[in-house]
Amino acid sequence: MALLITDECINCDVCEPECPNQAIYLGAEIYEIDPHKCTECVGHFDEPQCVQVCPVACIPVNPEHIESRDTLWQKYHRLVAV
Repeated sequence: MALLITDECINCDVCEPECPNQAIYLGAEIYEIDPHKCTECVGHFDEPQCVQVCPVACIPVNPEHIESRDTLWQKYHRLVAV
């Protein structure tokens, strides 16, 4: 499952540097998450770091990118192999 930043984002800049996969970037209006890079921190941390630091709780699971933990592990291994 990739995560998603909703339009409740206040552009506080705390999530972007916390992402170990560089999946978070500033979009046209708010921060966005690249679902091809987001592993929900699987392989790095026990909890998604962006969710932990977000002061407005605007980072839910992206319903368009539902993935199993095994799939997230595979994505993690693919990303670190590059």
